[in-house]
Amino acid sequence: MKTNILVIGGTGKTGRRVVTQLQNKGIEPRIGSRNSSPSFDWNNKDTWVNALNGIEKMYVTYYPDLAVPGAKEAIASLTHLAIELGVKKMVLLSGKGETEAEACEKIIMDSGINYTIVRASWFNQNWSESFFLDPILSGEVALPMSDVLIPFVDANDIAEVAATVLLDNTYNGEIIEVTGPELITFKDIVNIISRTSNRNLNFYDITLEQYIDGMKQMQIPNDVIWLIEYLFSHVLTNPKNQLVVNDIERVLGRKAKTFLEYAQETAKTGIWSQVEV
Repeated sequence: MKTNILVIGGTGKTGRRVVTQLQNKGIEPRIGSRNSSPSFDWNNKDTWVNALNGIEKMYVTYYPDLAVPGAKEAIASLTHLAIELGVKKMVLLSGKGETEAEACEKIIMDSGINYTIVRASWFNQNWSESFFLDPILSGEVALPMSDVLIPFVDANDIAEVAATVLLDNTYNGEIIEVTGPELITFKDIVNIISRTSNRNLNFYDITLEQYIDGMKQMQIPNDVIWLIEYLFSHVLTNPKNQLVVNDIERVLGRKAKTFLEYAQETAKTGIWSQVEV
């Protein structure tokens, strides 16, 4: 059935999974992306009105991250427009341990609109759908801060929580923190992926400076380098980000997926076997 729910970032890592969760409940959400009709483009405010018209609830992910310059202004403009157009509720995907993201949360929380904040740790899927995939495929994984403990969380768990709180108003006004069930290091992760994919992966512990230099040599765009440096230097080491929280279990009534479970499922897809030559 047609619906009054908008998923901004509906083709992204969590957004497309939220769309699937809603479709499984018989709801056909409007997808907010540049290629959708009507389209939604964070960089083109002219697209926002059509995308939000007739919408009552929306799931919001900001690309590339709420920490980047301009995010606060975009979230403030979107929230103001949403209220003006009669949107009743916003669910925002935020980052655990990100001061800038918390400033974006506060804009929504202070606006008067019904909201739920879903504050996520780093995603498991960064190793299969994002910037950690290429090193895995090359067999040579060099990362800084190899002993920092991180409660990596699965994007499917995030999406199921987001879809649940979007539809269930008992979570209005809450901050839901989504983490995996364990603290795990980069070194542990590479070992788990080695085992589950039957690959011999080499892990090298390097400094953050070396990591940044490596990205520059690979001619990765400056804004991406800035974001990754920020995530490593500010978010990864934030004590708030090194805690396991049981909100997934509280909302879904089941335990969060472990990294090993994710790795076993992902290895079966063959994504880690497409070895670079």
